[in-house]
Amino acid sequence: MAKPLVAIVGRPNVGKSMLFNKLTGKRLSIVEDTPGVTRDRLYAEAEWRGRTFQVVDTGGIEPGTDDQILSFMREQAEIAIQSADVIIFVCDIRTGMTAADQEVAGMLQRAGKPVILAVNKMDATGPTDPDIYEFYNLGLGDPMPLSAVHGHGTGDLLDACFEHFPPEEEEPEEDDVTKVAVIGKPNVGKSSLVNRILGQERVIVSDVAGTTRDAVDSYFENERGKYLIIDTAGMRKKSRVDDRVEKFSVLRAAMAIERSDVCVIMIDAREGVTEQDTKVAGMAHDAGKASVIVVNKWDLVEKDGKTMQRMEEDIRRDLSYMTYAPILFISALTGQRVGKLFDYIDAVAEKAALRVSTGMLNEVLADAQARVQPPTDKGRRLKIYYMTQIGVKPPHFVFFCNDTKLFHFSYQRYLENQIRNTFDLTGTPVRITIRQRGDKED
Repeated sequence: MAKPLVAIVGRPNVGKSMLFNKLTGKRLSIVEDTPGVTRDRLYAEAEWRGRTFQVVDTGGIEPGTDDQILSFMREQAEIAIQSADVIIFVCDIRTGMTAADQEVAGMLQRAGKPVILAVNKMDATGPTDPDIYEFYNLGLGDPMPLSAVHGHGTGDLLDACFEHFPPEEEEPEEDDVTKVAVIGKPNVGKSSLVNRILGQERVIVSDVAGTTRDAVDSYFENERGKYLIIDTAGMRKKSRVDDRVEKFSVLRAAMAIERSDVCVIMIDAREGVTEQDTKVAGMAHDAGKASVIVVNKWDLVEKDGKTMQRMEEDIRRDLSYMTYAPILFISALTGQRVGKLFDYIDAVAEKAALRVSTGMLNEVLADAQARVQPPTDKGRRLKIYYMTQIGVKPPHFVFFCNDTKLFHFSYQRYLENQIRNTFDLTGTPVRITIRQRGDKED
């Protein structure tokens, strides 16, 4: 990717996520007045002076910390710093320059990257607060006054970043990028799978449930094509979502599902399908997303000759509304069968985007009606005049008939199965709309 990358770094709770949201124009990053809310690197696109670039929000850097999560956050921030073309170092005018700021400044100087020093929370209008001048002691040049809340100073900040962007190159088309959301309840191995795919420590991996809170995007290319892998926060039961940050995480995961092409629904092989798994899968189904069910930690299960068959039968029973979704048994830890995942992703994405001609559909409809006659009610028989496809992702079909009340659900399911079997719509839900003669066709 040729887009410049701007990394926003600083110690916790100085307003990095607020600035990220202001620059990108989206509420992508969780903003909460609690240190440590943003944990993983979070990417989004922004535009300034006709130039599109990537912005990455990082977890707060706590130098010398012994806390496991905070040390993970520091590692993630360091990776972002190494990848960035320009770094925005955010400090807080209210706390003044701290020893932690000085340590972070030293880290940035050693990185040798262009650094823009932004002093945030300067929300008052009028003369510049003289306290800003102490930040010259960081040795990073002129501190720039900033109010991420109100947007004051962001234009000057972006101008300063723009001066350090590398020369503009031709941007590749990204219309062929398949967006894949990795979803599931906490601690099923979503981040481990993403890291296995990417071949690097792209997101934090920890045995602490709820480690990933934001939905994190990673571009990935292989011999098959281009993908955007979205690692989402594990979704808990609503009764357990009792703090504001966790509620944001569930919302963010739901948004990730909405913007994806394919959902990889992860299940823990040791636990089988839980109540929460059914709800997670139901979100993908209700959103009309092509899906692959991935049973992770298969290496930890004691097996006999029929273990996989029994597990598959249990999944089909518990996720009875998703019988169309293929099932893949993997181990993200060892890499077992992870390579096959893209076979499944490509296949279900292709089926979800399939468009069938009206002529072919009506041939299938005529054959289906010849096999099983439409139902009757009180002497009136259902007549289906024709059908057509009006949408993809998922495939959406409309039947035109003489009376919608005669179109029993069981016959609708029969016709859906005929369409599925004929065109092999594995991996994707199907939408059916019934219209009475005289209704307008969209």
